[in-house]
Amino acid sequence: MMPEISHQNVQVLMLNAHDWVPNNPRLPVLLYRDVFTPGDQAIAEVEQRFADNGWPAQWVDGVFHYHHYHSEAHEVLAFTRGEARIMLGGPGGTLVTVRAGDIALLPAGTGHCNKGCSDDFTVVGGYPPGQSADICRAAPSADMLKSIAQTPFPASDPVYGAKGPLLRHWLGS
Repeated sequence: MMPEISHQNVQVLMLNAHDWVPNNPRLPVLLYRDVFTPGDQAIAEVEQRFADNGWPAQWVDGVFHYHHYHSEAHEVLAFTRGEARIMLGGPGGTLVTVRAGDIALLPAGTGHCNKGCSDDFTVVGGYPPGQSADICRAAPSADMLKSIAQTPFPASDPVYGAKGPLLRHWLGS
């Protein structure tokens, strides 16, 4: 089971529009560091935690090696094995290193790209109910910007549930 930890392990990154990537003008990226213990059961434990908190896991894979964003969904990424350098915010954006045990919460519109990873790099990805990831690789249209701005807020934090940092940093509660 993933241990309950203090929210001091959450890194908050506010990303402005950059190059052709819109990012999210109101919501920051949240990086949860050392949230769970990597191991053979990590994928199943993360999938269960996400499901328990209303963010059903949708896939197990990696992060694309090209810049992209989602205009119709917020996304949670749990890094269950290995490590990677992920560029957030589009070309020339913010490079972060993520390791097994970390989780990233990306609001709709946030650019992300795998800039290099270990051979065993594995990710569990999920979205709030009713949201699915479109793969956007070009500047957004006016309708896409409207979709990003109107993507519904999730009812809970995918890691901590009803009392998680998502609610404080995204909803101001």
